[in-house]
Amino acid sequence: MSEDIKNTEKGGISVEIEHIFPIIKKWLYSEKEIFLREIVSNACDAVTKLKRLASLGEAKDLDGEDYKITITLDKAARTLTVSDNGIGMTEDEVRRYICQIALSGALEFVQKYEGNDVDTSKDGIIGHFGLGFYSSFMVSNTVDVITRSYTSDKAVKWVCTEAGEYEITPDCFRAERGTDVIMHIMPEEEEFLDEFRIRGILDKYCSFMPVEIYLDVVKTEEEKAEEKKDDKDEAKEPEAPKPINDIHPLWQKNPSECTDEEYDSFYHKVFNDYREPLFHIHLNADYPLNFKGILYFPRLAHEYDSLEGQVKLYYNQVFVADNIKEVIPEFLLMLKGVLDCPELPLNVSRSYLQNSGYVAKISAHIVKKVADKLNSMFNTERENYEKLWNDLKTFVEYGCLRDHKFYERVKDSVLYQNTDGKYKTLNEYLEAAKEKHEKTIYYTADKTAQAQYISMFAAEGIEVVVLDKLIDNQFINVIEQENEGVKFVRIDADVAGALKAEGKAEENTKLADLFKEVSGNKDLKVSFELLKNEKIPAVLNISEQSRRMDDMMKMYRMSGNDTGDFNFPTDATLVVNASSPLIKRLADAVEESEDKSKKIAKQIYTLALLAQRQLTADELQSFLADSFDMLENI
Repeated sequence: MSEDIKNTEKGGISVEIEHIFPIIKKWLYSEKEIFLREIVSNACDAVTKLKRLASLGEAKDLDGEDYKITITLDKAARTLTVSDNGIGMTEDEVRRYICQIALSGALEFVQKYEGNDVDTSKDGIIGHFGLGFYSSFMVSNTVDVITRSYTSDKAVKWVCTEAGEYEITPDCFRAERGTDVIMHIMPEEEEFLDEFRIRGILDKYCSFMPVEIYLDVVKTEEEKAEEKKDDKDEAKEPEAPKPINDIHPLWQKNPSECTDEEYDSFYHKVFNDYREPLFHIHLNADYPLNFKGILYFPRLAHEYDSLEGQVKLYYNQVFVADNIKEVIPEFLLMLKGVLDCPELPLNVSRSYLQNSGYVAKISAHIVKKVADKLNSMFNTERENYEKLWNDLKTFVEYGCLRDHKFYERVKDSVLYQNTDGKYKTLNEYLEAAKEKHEKTIYYTADKTAQAQYISMFAAEGIEVVVLDKLIDNQFINVIEQENEGVKFVRIDADVAGALKAEGKAEENTKLADLFKEVSGNKDLKVSFELLKNEKIPAVLNISEQSRRMDDMMKMYRMSGNDTGDFNFPTDATLVVNASSPLIKRLADAVEESEDKSKKIAKQIYTLALLAQRQLTADELQSFLADSFDMLENI
C-alpha cells in the first residue's frame, strides 16, 4: 500500500452558518408567504408526534387533550407567533434540531418509533427536510423559540438573529408543554403584519390541516376602546373563537359517508363558484398509490371557461400548489378539485415530479377513473348524460386530443348532437346512415348561416350533426385517423354528392362563363348537376380540405402566430342545378338579353354566396340595390 493511501483522510463538508443564512433568506422559497405554511406545518407535526406517542403509551395523562395551534398577530410589537401544545423540545433537542441546519426531526422521530421502512405518509408527519423552520428568517430579523418538552417541567428559550448568531437560555418558564415560534418581522416585510394578508395565507395553505388552527389578532389600545364602545351600544356577548380550518376535509371521508349536498357545499367553499358542478369523482386509491381527492366537472359558461380550472395539490392536508401538470394530466387541469398525495414530498421539485414513477401512476389512475365515470354515466344514466353533454363536450374532445389512452377509453361514449337536438354516438349515426351515405358524417358549423343547406339535407332524410366549436375541427381529424374509411363532410362541401338525382346534367359553357363574369372571379369553378330539389337554382360548395386548412390558419393567427400575408386559396365550386326551372329560363335568356341574364345570374350567385357565408359590406350593398331594381321592374 502506498504512503499516499495510508495518509488519506476522510471527512464531511461543513457549511458555515454565516454563508448559508443569506441564501436561505433570499432563495429558500420562490414565494416568501410559504414561510407561514412551514412554521404552521411544524406545529402540526409537533401535535401529531405527541398523539402518536400517546397511542404507544410513551406519553401519559393526555386523555381528552384539546390540541390546537394558535397564530398571534401583534402589529404593535411587530411579531407573528405560532404556538402549539404538541411534543415540545428539550435543551438537547433544541441544540440538535434547531442549531443544526437540515437535520430532520421528523425523519428521526419516525425511524425511532416506527422503524426505518415506515410509510411516513400514513403517520401524518409533514416535515421531511429540516429546512422549513429557517424560512422564518425570510421575513424576520430575529426569531425566538420558547419550547417545553412533554417530558420536562422546564422550558428552553432559543433566540437567533438574521446573521445566524443564537443564544440558548435553559430553565425558562412556559405554562404548558409545546412550542412558541416568535418571528420579529423586518420593516421591509410590513405586509406580514396585516391581518387580511395573514388570513389569506392561512386560508390558502392551512385550510385543511389536521389540527385546529386559531388566529388571534392583538388589538391596539384605540381598537380596544372602540370595540368596548361598540359592545356597550349593542350589548352583545363575545363569540367563542372558531378554528380557521376544517380538520376533517371531505376527501378524507369514505365516499359512502358523503352526501351530494356535502359535495356541492365543499365545491362552493373551496372554489368560490356559485354554480352547481355537473358531477364529481371521489378518488380513494389505496396501496400501492395511496392518494385521495375529489374532482369536479364545473358547469361552463362558454367553451373557453374550461381553461380556468383549478386542481389543488395537498400533502397530508397541507396545500402545496395549484395545477401541477406533472401530477395531473394537462387536459384534467380544466377541471376543479383537490388531490392529497402524502407520498410526495411537501416541497416538490419539477425534476422530481418529471422522473417519479409514483407521479406517473397517479396520473394514469386519475385518467382511468375519469374515463370510467363518463362511461358509467353513458351506460347507466344515458338521459342525464345527454343533458350534460354540451358542458362535457369541450372537455372530452380536448382530452381525446391530448391523451390517446383517454380517447381509447371514452370513444364509445362520445356523443354527436344533430340539428334536431338528438344525440347519437359515432357508431349509432353510421349504422342509421349506411344505406344513404356509408361511412360519411355530414355536419354543420353554423345552424343559422347554413340553414338552406340543412333544409336540403333534411328533405332527403339525411341527418346532420352540429360541430360548431373551434376544437371540433381538430377533433374530427382524430376521429378520421382512428376510424378507417370514416370521413366528416360539412354540408356546404358536398351538396351534389349527397343530394344528386339520377342522370347526368349537360354542361353549358355560356352559363358557366356568365356566372364567372358576374361573380368577379374568372377562376371560379362551375359545375352542372341534377339536384333532387328543383327549387334551388345553385349552391356554393367549399371543399372540405380547403375549409379545414382555412380554419386551421385562423386558429393559428388567433394564438398569436404571424402567418404574414399568406392566405390558403379557397377551393370553391358553384354547383348549378340543371333541374331548376329558373336555370332553364336563364339558359334561354342568355340567347335573348345579355343585360337581363346578367342580372338574374348575379342574383342567383349572390343568393348562393349568402347561403354559404355572411356577405361583405360591398356585396350586401350591391345585392340590395339589385334586389330593389328587380322589384321595380316586376
